[in-house]
Amino acid sequence: MSGLRILYLLLAIWGAVHPLSLMFGWMAETGAGLSGMIDTWMANGAVAGLSWDLMIAALALILWICAEVYVRRNWSSLLAIPATLLIGVGCGLPLYLFLRTRPV
Repeated sequence: MSGLRILYLLLAIWGAVHPLSLMFGWMAETGAGLSGMIDTWMANGAVAGLSWDLMIAALALILWICAEVYVRRNWSSLLAIPATLLIGVGCGLPLYLFLRTRPV
């Protein structure tokens, strides 16, 4: 495995572990569940802007993945879609790049 692929994999793991640990820690600390976290995403203009920015980036990534899978038939790349939706772009994008750069 190339050094670049290892870096993509490490970024995907970090992009999953770090944000999830912060979100679960916040939920445990505040007692708020998923609905409380979603409410917090729109708490003020700055946070709402960042939230929408990430949602638009996630949508662009998902469209890119679908377009590439249609052309390249790299079906394993579809695993990056649930990672993006359930964890975030910080995990989904490097995971997609890791899956996309595998030797064919």
